[in-house]
Amino acid sequence: MVASECAPFAKLGGLADVVAGLSKALRHLGHETRVVLPLYSTIDRAKYGIHFTGSSCVHMGGGIEHWVGVHEGQLDNKVPVWFVDYQSYFGRPGIYDGPHGHYQDNGYRFALLSKAAMQICKDWQFIPHVMHLHDWPSALVAVFLKTWDWVLSPLSNTASVLTIHNIGYSGVYDSGVFQYIGISPHHFTQDRMEDHGKVNMLKSGITYADALTTVSPTHAREILTPDGGMGLAPYLNNRLDDLFGIINGADYEHWNPEIDPHIPSRYNTRDLSGKANCKAALQKQLNLQETAELPVFGIVSRFAMQKGFSLLREALPAAMKRMAFQIAVLGNGDTDTENFFRWLQSTYPGNVGVHIGFSIELSHRIEAGSDFFLMPSLYEPCGLNQIYSLKYGTLPVVRAAGGLDDTVQNYDEATGNGTGFKFWTPTSAALHDTIGWAVSTWYDRPHHITQLRRQAMAQNFDWNTSAHRYVEVYQHALQNRQTVR
Repeated sequence: MVASECAPFAKLGGLADVVAGLSKALRHLGHETRVVLPLYSTIDRAKYGIHFTGSSCVHMGGGIEHWVGVHEGQLDNKVPVWFVDYQSYFGRPGIYDGPHGHYQDNGYRFALLSKAAMQICKDWQFIPHVMHLHDWPSALVAVFLKTWDWVLSPLSNTASVLTIHNIGYSGVYDSGVFQYIGISPHHFTQDRMEDHGKVNMLKSGITYADALTTVSPTHAREILTPDGGMGLAPYLNNRLDDLFGIINGADYEHWNPEIDPHIPSRYNTRDLSGKANCKAALQKQLNLQETAELPVFGIVSRFAMQKGFSLLREALPAAMKRMAFQIAVLGNGDTDTENFFRWLQSTYPGNVGVHIGFSIELSHRIEAGSDFFLMPSLYEPCGLNQIYSLKYGTLPVVRAAGGLDDTVQNYDEATGNGTGFKFWTPTSAALHDTIGWAVSTWYDRPHHITQLRRQAMAQNFDWNTSAHRYVEVYQHALQNRQTVR
């Protein structure tokens, strides 16, 4: 695995959870899995037992040589992790952004990560059958595997698999990055790596990887369309035989109400009383009115356009006026959205609780203590929070996009079947009405809420099933591997 994020070392979103969960599941199946990750300054070396183990010389374009430190640690004492130490690139606050925004040299930083991952494998004589790449930051590995001078190289038979977690971020950087990558100019063409005179790193990986995956079957279809493909649909349609949609798994070692150390009471489908205790504790922590009568809607998210906050900012004030419910919010990001939730909290004290920032403990407590979970995403390749919500008996209210559509079964009022509440049209009116549907079910059909909870908690998105599917993709990549120079 070559990635820019891996929980718990470095995490901004679901990508980090996927790299960690899939790596452990593959190891459990008997595969010799390792992870390569940048050694960011924010990673606590002492806490995770990360230690220096040697150095590698990485040759980039223009005769540039970088000596990188190689450190080693363990993911949950199960998967070895190599950390690439290059202070001028990775010894900064933040992964992609700093105090003043997006790092302008990200193309260079992650080009180095991609080539360093290969050099470390070679120097440490760990020769993988497959290198699994995650989004644009490590997509160039696929290019290097096809273009490096691999005469007598032990990596000459290594295949590559690229997983697209979020096609909305493709890593487009100035043409100087291409010179730094250091490969023949004939690769800098519109059908390969070039994008309006710049380097598109995700497009490069799509072109050169031996197999492609994205994180749900529905999203695999969505990215083939002009709207869903974000400009990359033509290149993905050229790779139809090599594109697979695999639902993300959930790491139930960390997200399970029966064993969760972050919540005040454990519970399961046989005894849901602990969930009521979690709700009371959450209400107290966020200064909400402490009552079991009002339903609580949870939100844990980056405040980004993709996540549908434009819909929430229009729908919630009207819903709060007309309906009786509470909201528990954890997240940060877009300044206007942060200010909106601060305003909502001041306007509805006791019914809106907001924590701007991130807290692992509070994210678990919101999942356990809420009755419903809001995810009105404009697009959502897979999503993990709705999967966690299901395990905690917290009914998702989602827009039927990507993996949200694949993982949530819509409520049937006639039978009580389902696991959540879905809407399709990306409008604030549709979201408002779906919140109303959930609220009316809470008050008018409470027996269905209990039924839905138990059905939701019975769902299983364990990584084991997804890991078997990835092994099939690895085999496809090895059979499909082609040589490009």
